[in-house]
Amino acid sequence: MPNSPSAAKRMRQGAKRRKHNRITKKVIKTLMKRTLTEAAHNELDKATVDFRAAVSKIDKAGARRVLHPNTAARRKSKLARALNKAAARSKTV
Repeated sequence: MPNSPSAAKRMRQGAKRRKHNRITKKVIKTLMKRTLTEAAHNELDKATVDFRAAVSKIDKAGARRVLHPNTAARRKSKLARALNKAAARSKTV
């Protein structure tokens, strides 16, 4: 338990920030998984919509340091590669 009022406040703030960060990360993971699944099943229109939403969330999380900026860039790259691969696969078929 905190011994001072300022320590108690920091504990409350930390709990609130941790909750917010966990929600943000969960939304990002959900959007990424959905995008990758749709790209694998050649649903390119749905995948593109989810890709844009995921990239937007990832960019915001990287800017706010919820994710490390390099992690954000790596995740965006992973999604873009999967989407481009699916688009190339659908053009050849």
